[in-house]
Amino acid sequence: MKSHCCYDIVPTSSKLVVFDTGLQVKKAFFALVANGVRAAPLWDSERQCFVGMLTITDFIIILHRYYKSPLVQIYELEDHKLETWRGIIVFSFALYVCLCSIFDAVYSLIKNKIHRLPVIDPVTGNPLYILTHKRILKFLQLFVREMPKPAFMKQTLGELGIGTYKNIAFIHPDTPIIKALQIFVERRVSALPVVDVSGKVVDIYSKFDVINLAAEKTYNNLDITVTQALRHRCQYFEGVMQCHKLDTLETIVDKIVKAEVHRLVVVDERSAIEGIISLSDILQALVLSPAGIDAQHS
Repeated sequence: MKSHCCYDIVPTSSKLVVFDTGLQVKKAFFALVANGVRAAPLWDSERQCFVGMLTITDFIIILHRYYKSPLVQIYELEDHKLETWRGIIVFSFALYVCLCSIFDAVYSLIKNKIHRLPVIDPVTGNPLYILTHKRILKFLQLFVREMPKPAFMKQTLGELGIGTYKNIAFIHPDTPIIKALQIFVERRVSALPVVDVSGKVVDIYSKFDVINLAAEKTYNNLDITVTQALRHRCQYFEGVMQCHKLDTLETIVDKIVKAEVHRLVVVDERSAIEGIISLSDILQALVLSPAGIDAQHS
């Protein structure tokens, strides 16, 4: 990972959407939906430079802060431009990645608890690609196939202790959307398992699902339940991707890469929630822990 630079992971063809800071907030989020992307670099025409990156997290922060009730229209979202929100949401562009090593990129992602890093051309200063946990893990899986597998890949989740098993953030089918948004903001998690009264995992509500509120133009009523909101899922949903504490790390990596998800819910034999293992947890275990670094708690 230290010998490969971020540029090595950039695909030969990929979509990169850039927004001008003069764009209306509403139109920006509709554009994210229309293009199927989760983040976009922001360009300031006056200063002639990139000043930040707009993500779904920003949309959640705006809704959470300004929502009052179904009777109150979020006029700010309708009329304001991205630049007028700069004091409210911190456009995270302090972290550029030029052509640094993949190892450094993994460290930056996990230490700063972020999910994407713009890869910048060192000559032009233009963003080339947005690097994600998912892309790094996919590269890592292909890379590892050509090398002897570390012994810990054959160990189970329970043995390795990878993932979160205490104080897990989750919601219920009847939890209002506004409450889910509050948990996203306060706990800084990217998804919330939906758990029924018996403790069984029945669904999952992710940050990406929140963008459907923009697509459906239903962000004026956030008192609806998570179950009602999930009926509007745009993409095909194949169910909650689950795993068990007895699964080996090798199995977990294969499953999460193949399913192209950001996390697996750890369940017991009754499908009751036991924990969550995220892409961050896996990258920490595969890349940083063998090097003696714990970025998650540093």
